[in-house]
Amino acid sequence: MSAVANVDSSPWFYRVVRAIVMAFCVPVFRVKIIGADRLPKGGAYIVAPTHRSLTDVPFTSFITTRRIRFLAKEELLAHSLGRWFFGNLGAVPVARGTADRGALRVLEGVLRDGDPVALFPEGTRIEGPTVAPLFDGAAYLAVKLGVPIVPVGVGGTEHILPKGRALPKIHKVVVVVGEPIMPVSVAAGGSRRAAATAITATLATSLQACFDEALHRAG
Repeated sequence: MSAVANVDSSPWFYRVVRAIVMAFCVPVFRVKIIGADRLPKGGAYIVAPTHRSLTDVPFTSFITTRRIRFLAKEELLAHSLGRWFFGNLGAVPVARGTADRGALRVLEGVLRDGDPVALFPEGTRIEGPTVAPLFDGAAYLAVKLGVPIVPVGVGGTEHILPKGRALPKIHKVVVVVGEPIMPVSVAAGGSRRAAATAITATLATSLQACFDEALHRAG
């Protein structure tokens, strides 16, 4: 499936689904959002959340009323119902186990249009309280386009639906939004890759701090 599918989908469906999910999840999981006022007031930015559960996607969406474009495994859009549902949510399909440059190009286009996107910098769901070594895709886009990265720690979701569990459990969720990380302009003749590596290192530190706070508050 092409990574450009549904790139022009209307945000109204996303907002309706988000509102319904929030109405259920906020009281059931006692969701607390900390630091949402740190988000840029407008324009494009990259949300970089921790990843311990499939439920990280909806809980991350609670940080702003603006539509956030997420990557989604191609399998979720393989059938007509999945294509309709996730496509209308604005999901960008990506092939499992690949960098899928096509998907990153779509996200780049979304950012150029001034909208936020989300990239899980750990790459896949992992376990434990320590942030895994980060991929530099988010930092590369930030450097290339001059947009900020926002670290987001999502605590408690590993208890709800960790990797390998089929049925969810009830547990408090805390989402901590960190200070945006602004990319430094690459000087003439400078290396964009080196700049991305430096920002990834900064992101790793900030993301761990957000995750530590989220885990502590979630209990």
